Amino acid sequence: MTSLELVRQRLARFAQREADGSPLYQHLGAHAADDPEVAGLLTAAPEQFAHATLLLAAAHRLVQAEPFHELSNYYPSLGGTYGADEQTWPLFRSFVLDRAERMRALISSRPTQTNEVGRAALLYPAIAMVKGPVGLLEVGCSAGLLLGLDQYGYRYQTEQAGPLAAGPAKAALGLHCALELAPGADLPKIPKSVKVAAKVGLDRAPADLTDEDTYAWLEACVWADQPERLRLFGVAATVQRKSPPEFVPGDAVADLGKAAARLPTELPLVVLTSSVLSYVPGGDFVRALAALDRPAWWVSHDSYAEGLAHVLPGRDDLSGGGTLGLVRFEDGEVVSAKALAKTGLHGQRLVWLP
Repeated sequence: MTSLELVRQRLARFAQREADGSPLYQHLGAHAADDPEVAGLLTAAPEQFAHATLLLAAAHRLVQAEPFHELSNYYPSLGGTYGADEQTWPLFRSFVLDRAERMRALISSRPTQTNEVGRAALLYPAIAMVKGPVGLLEVGCSAGLLLGLDQYGYRYQTEQAGPLAAGPAKAALGLHCALELAPGADLPKIPKSVKVAAKVGLDRAPADLTDEDTYAWLEACVWADQPERLRLFGVAATVQRKSPPEFVPGDAVADLGKAAARLPTELPLVVLTSSVLSYVPGGDFVRALAALDRPAWWVSHDSYAEGLAHVLPGRDDLSGGGTLGLVRFEDGEVVSAKALAKTGLHGQRLVWLP
């Protein structure tokens, strides 16, 4: 069980700092933080998984199962058109508390498994900096949709050079990302393609897209008032089913070496984390990377405190939001570590650093 005080702090932080772009979830998170009964539902989760997104995903899943409930009017993912108003919280509160047992069952058994495929647009320039073809290992992969990043199309909007296109010309999935420059920075090179010769996903419970209930849960983890993200998830899932990666069930730290061993040793190893280290101790993960028996690149997309701070300390300017980094490990040591960009949470924006 997780303490009520901790989950209320996390709900408040989510509403204040993390729910940008989601008026519905910002509204629900703020009210839940002030409501011990609703916040208390989240205490059913282990501490490492007891985040606001899990409470909201569980509620979303139950609204999916009752699409004619009045609350669905506030869920664009289910065709709702109402904005958050004075009725939203009372409806939500009564809905989840009337189904408290089912909410706790989901919260205690299902981790948040976000498949934010839009983040592929953030990761593409970093992976392109490693001379390929590469062996790509995604840690905390869920359904492995980011492992398909070499199959997606990209359009980066820049002030300096206009739109920059990358990826296969006839890609089924196209992603858009604003690419800005911090003072003193130069535009990164955006090659037309990245070469990925082998792919492996490591997750405690890899998500099977062919399982109907699992697929519904993954949809529920997408924020309910961002239907475009839901559409992109559906397209990426279709792409993934045509050429699924290999999955290794296991722990991000204890089983990292086992998963890396599934990739050919002649390929440069690129280990990818994206919004994962809030669930995994960052220091332990960095030590596991250093302990690999081969050189490795780490493409890190997490908050600075959870990720790059363990190899690139003293960069308080990187606090807040997401940070994209590229780190090289060899013979148990960090050979190089660089913060590449500040990022938007769901892939909508890159601010490239000098």
